[in-house]
Amino acid sequence: MNRIEKVREVVDSVLLSMTDNDERRCAYIHLYGVAQAAALIAKKRKENIELSIIAAMLHDIYSYKNMNSTDHAHKGAIMAKEILNELKIFSCEEIDLIYSAIYHHSDKKIINKSFDEILKDADVMQHIFYNPLFEIKAHELERFNNLKNEFGMI
Repeated sequence: MNRIEKVREVVDSVLLSMTDNDERRCAYIHLYGVAQAAALIAKKRKENIELSIIAAMLHDIYSYKNMNSTDHAHKGAIMAKEILNELKIFSCEEIDLIYSAIYHHSDKKIINKSFDEILKDADVMQHIFYNPLFEIKAHELERFNNLKNEFGMI
């Protein structure tokens, strides 16, 4: 069973229900882009690639389902936990790991557990590479500089 694809089915159903085409396009680009960046970062850091991708696919699910980003990390972690429990294909430990990463992903200036840091860094990486002409946000600059160094992009 491919658990990544099972989660993508759930995420895609949320995104397909979005009525604004531009918002839907941005949501697909962002979630799938963060998932790819998470896979790359997790592989480099020797962390769990599958669970990193799943956390990335779900990290902004609350925002896209409700079109509201207020406290989306905390509310999204709860929503992701509910989704993962309903799928019945994840252990409690795996769900807790994903929950924590999503819960903390907006706290870019705080260092959490190593698995949590993958999602934060993948989120920053996707923001930066989505359009390199955009100005890097101040709260993401230090992480971006660390990523450039880690991946030899200096």
